[in-house]
Amino acid sequence: MIPSLKNIFNEAGNVTLFTLRFFKEVFRPPFQINEFIRQCYAIGYKSLPLVSITGFIMGLVLTIQSRPTMAKFGAESWIPGMVALSLIKEIAPVITALICAGKVSSGIGAELGSMKVTEQIDAMEVSAINPYKYLVVTRILAATLMIPILVFYADLVGIFGGFIGVNMHTDINLVRYFDQVIESLKFLDIFPATIKTFFFGFFIGMIGCYKGFTAERGTESVGKAANSAVVTASLSIFIIDMLAVQITDLFF
Repeated sequence: MIPSLKNIFNEAGNVTLFTLRFFKEVFRPPFQINEFIRQCYAIGYKSLPLVSITGFIMGLVLTIQSRPTMAKFGAESWIPGMVALSLIKEIAPVITALICAGKVSSGIGAELGSMKVTEQIDAMEVSAINPYKYLVVTRILAATLMIPILVFYADLVGIFGGFIGVNMHTDINLVRYFDQVIESLKFLDIFPATIKTFFFGFFIGMIGCYKGFTAERGTESVGKAANSAVVTASLSIFIIDMLAVQITDLFF
């Protein structure tokens, strides 16, 4: 029991130092703009197909599943607003973040882990290149920026999926549907949901980089780093979401 607790505290301390180093390095020149843009492309653009399919299915299925219950109470006109609120406040941010945890965090962990195993990171240090700034800072910043954009995109695609679901049983034009969606939304519905997506992105990038950057020697450690990054990032998303809901309930 004692060795296990010791390992937990050691890991927590290492993660804290790793995170503090990020805030130290992020404001220190030189800034790796080209690598940052490349990571934005890899994290954001290459995730669009998966996010598009998932977002559309979320909106479509949520609409189809909720319609019978709403019809019993004669509240079918509330379906667009209900779907939009459910997607924007909870479903789209969490599901999109979990998808990115599986795709982005594991990819970063495997990439940096393989670089650590093949001693490419050591070679960068010998060449007077700061590997932390080049590899870690750029990926964390890119994930922090791109995850909220992907969530916003998933919101739009999901709402359109809801439009398709509504038109399977009724006939409503797109303009009227989006009018009903906009009428049901308030600023306080969107703002807290948007803020937590930046935390999702930060922790997805941070955990993936930490697991890969601190991987042990040996080829097996690459798989362990990728797997551990997915599990830890997914768990952190649920914890952040739980805290965000509690804070929103208290202050908003």
